[in-house]
Amino acid sequence: MDDEVLVKIKAAGICHTDHDSLNWGKQLILGHEGAGVVVKAGKNVTNVAVGDKVILNWAMHCGHCFQCLAGNQHLCEVASPVAKSESANSPGHAHPLGTTLNGQPALRSFNIGTLAEFTLVKESAVVKNTSGKMSFPAASIISCAVMTGYGSVINAAKVKAGSSVVVLGTGGVGLNVIQGAKVAKAAMIIAIDINPTRLEMAKKFGATHTILADKNDTGLLNAAKQVKELTTRGADYAFECTAIPELGAAPLAMVRNAGMAVQVSGIEQEITVDMNLFEWDKTYINPLYGKCRPQIDFPNIVALYESGDILLEEMITRTYTLNELDKAFDDMRKGKNAKGVVIFN
Repeated sequence: MDDEVLVKIKAAGICHTDHDSLNWGKQLILGHEGAGVVVKAGKNVTNVAVGDKVILNWAMHCGHCFQCLAGNQHLCEVASPVAKSESANSPGHAHPLGTTLNGQPALRSFNIGTLAEFTLVKESAVVKNTSGKMSFPAASIISCAVMTGYGSVINAAKVKAGSSVVVLGTGGVGLNVIQGAKVAKAAMIIAIDINPTRLEMAKKFGATHTILADKNDTGLLNAAKQVKELTTRGADYAFECTAIPELGAAPLAMVRNAGMAVQVSGIEQEITVDMNLFEWDKTYINPLYGKCRPQIDFPNIVALYESGDILLEEMITRTYTLNELDKAFDDMRKGKNAKGVVIFN
């Protein structure tokens, strides 16, 4: 179609959502993090041209609906997958956009399906990458993990310089929350995890303090006591990045009165919350995709990479071929990687 772009995928990041999509009950092309090169563009496409390096963006936007006009491009009521449903386990996150395979609709995860050699997407699903030195694997992880973590700090929480920040879980998203907090010039960045190796990695990405958590610490209340010892009254901000439902309310225990708790990892299960954790005047938010504005945020992240203020190459623990996808998922679930990436030759 005239507003579509054909991209040759060079690298695709691996995310827990990709593994979850195996249980969505539909045949679909996996993958929602990716980077590649434009090989064909419709006649109405103006933002990219054949030969351009691009970063994929799964939250497409129309630019004229209520949410787009309100500045919420990631919640577009027309083009974004979230417009189709309220649950990540439903077909709304896998839409064919007119693409067929053997005469049947070809569902692609989050409308882009990056775990394939080529993908056909709307123009709003690609952002030109102007970096002269960024590798395709590094560019691919901007699509979700980097944007979600960085954007949750910069766009959603609007972390203030000199503040204190706690990050629960230091996987791919958590490390990018740490990087976002560093960019925001937070004075104290406390990383919490049960994996000592990941805590060492967190220091590399900007954590000023680390707390080794105990699996048996219900609600991380003991870890919260350590946070309060470090910060006197509790942190200004706390970000949950574990995707563990039982820890959905844990950041509330970490922040001071009138502090902000941010649920980043997208927990969708029903959980029980002790309302005492909200005392007093605490704010709890659950942003999607770091409130992504792709044509603004992606170039900003690229610029921060170019200046050395955000690390991307260092986040990629291992690369895989598409034939090694099962291994990539296994390593991810075992916590071996900060980020695993599938590369296409």
